[in-house]
Amino acid sequence: MPKRVDHAERRSEIAEALVRVAGRRGLHAVGMRDVAAEAGVSLRLVQYYFDTKEKLLLFGLEHLAARFGDRVSARVRAAGHSPGPRATVEALLMAALPTDEESRTFHHLYTSYAVLSVHDRALAAQPFIKNPDAAEDAVTELLRQAQEADLLEPGVDARLEAVSLLAMSAGLGTSILVGQRSPESAAAVLEHHLDRIFRAHEGAASTEETPK
Repeated sequence: MPKRVDHAERRSEIAEALVRVAGRRGLHAVGMRDVAAEAGVSLRLVQYYFDTKEKLLLFGLEHLAARFGDRVSARVRAAGHSPGPRATVEALLMAALPTDEESRTFHHLYTSYAVLSVHDRALAAQPFIKNPDAAEDAVTELLRQAQEADLLEPGVDARLEAVSLLAMSAGLGTSILVGQRSPESAAAVLEHHLDRIFRAHEGAASTEETPK
């Protein structure tokens, strides 16, 4: 009886191969043949699952985004049993900074895809990410929760600050990637701006009372 193929697993293995080879050579230099060689499969098999390079790149980006989501979740869990709004926002922003090999690869490839899609009509025709406002909406909601709990400074615009913090995190990530600044200095910048919008007592309020 022939072995049953797990197609989702096979697609993920090919996406992982794309991430590895693109991390070494750059997304612009990667072809489907390179990915097949990295995955240890035939070019025909890669083409079976992804009939164009653009579809392969898009799936690879979605695969990276899912891994990033897991990374954020892990960082939020590490913040404690009931992290407050600031701790949760901070975990999301800090997880996006390229501080290790995985996060550097994510930031590098994510930015590379965006640049390629500016000039590549086939890439531009596809949605860059399924929900481009997801992170903005999540941070906005967290800031609004903090506002309702009187944890923000007066006059803070939750949506505007969410956009600013995410744009700042992305820009700081690129500055780390190109060696302009260290991860520690980038984290200090984010902390400074969180201190600007959150009241000083938020840190104490973010930890719920623990049962005795």
